[in-house]
This record gives sequence, C-alpha cells and structure tokens, in this order.
Amino acid sequence: MARTYPGQVSDETPQAGDLLVRIGAIVFLVGAVATLATMTPLFIGADPLPSVFYWVCMLMGAGFLIAAAGVIRSVLAQRRQAEAASAASAASAASPAPAPTVT
Repeated sequence: MARTYPGQVSDETPQAGDLLVRIGAIVFLVGAVATLATMTPLFIGADPLPSVFYWVCMLMGAGFLIAAAGVIRSVLAQRRQAEAASAASAASAASPAPAPTVT
C-alpha cells in the first residue's frame, strides 16, 4: 500500500544561499511588523511605544542584508558551476581527434 504525503512536495533541490534568503525574509517581515506597530501609535495620537520597539524595527535592514547575502552566495555558486561545466566542455573539445587511417 503506497503512502501519500499530505500536501505538495517540491522536487527542487535546495541551492546554496536558499536558507539565507528564507531566514532573511522572515527577519525582514518581523522588522516590518515591528515598524507598523511602532508607527501606529504616532499616527493615532497614542503614547509612543518603548525604545526597544524602535530597535526591533532595525530587523528590516538586517533581514534585507541576510537575504542579499543569500542571493550573492547563490550567484557565486551558480557561477562556479557554470565555469566548471565550461571547463569540462572545453577540455573534451580540446582532446585531439583520432587520426584517420588510410587503407
């Protein structure tokens, strides 16, 4: 009896930098929510939140930098992979062809 997984399963292999991009997106969203929570009292005329919330807002920038580092890591890994494939194809093309035999 075959078991089925409850939900969609991706057959995509995780690449270098994917985890950093995901973590960066989560950190960015936490910072964005903190920014909304911090700015809302200023617009509605309530007392501002404590300064700790302003520090949490800086997670937006940190999340952006983490995600950017993941993208750069992914680009560098793809570039290395392309260079290796290019070198392998150049090496196979540079190998001398067998000399034709005259009969």
